[in-house]
Amino acid sequence: MTNTDFAFLTGHWTSTQRRRTKVLAGQDEWYEFTATLDCQVLLDGTGVFDVLRAPERDIEGLTLRLYDPAEQVWRIWWASKTSGGQLDVPVVGRFDGPIGRFECDDTWEGRPIRVRYEWNRTDPRHPTWQQSFSPDGGETWEANWVATFSRPTT
Repeated sequence: MTNTDFAFLTGHWTSTQRRRTKVLAGQDEWYEFTATLDCQVLLDGTGVFDVLRAPERDIEGLTLRLYDPAEQVWRIWWASKTSGGQLDVPVVGRFDGPIGRFECDDTWEGRPIRVRYEWNRTDPRHPTWQQSFSPDGGETWEANWVATFSRPTT
C-alpha cells in the first residue's frame, strides 16, 4: 500500500507565514515573514518528515507525520529550536478530499486548549496550512498561524 495524502508536499518550498502577535488574547494583530520548507515522503507514504526554516525570525522546526493504516489516521508531531528537545503532543486526523484536519488536546500558557492543524491542497501548487486554538473544547476557534506555500522560481 502506498499512501499519497502528503505526496503534494514533497520537495522544496518557499512560503509566506503569518502569525498572530498574541494568541488567545482577543486581538487581531499579525506579523508576516518568509520561510522555506524541505519535505521528504518516506515509508511508502506512511512517513513524512520536513524542516521549516525562517532565519529572519530565528525559527527552525521539524514535523514528523506517521500514518496508522489500522486506524486510518495521521499523527503529526512538531518540534522547534525552542521546544527543549521535546515533540509537541501529536495532532491526529485524516484528509477528507483535499482538506486534512488534525486535532488534539494540549495546553497554552498553562490553560487547556484544543489544537487544530488544517491542510488545504485544493491548489497543489499553493497548498495552505493553518493552526488554530480553541479555549472552549472546539466550540470556537482562533487561527494563530497561517502559511501559504509555493515552489521557488529559478
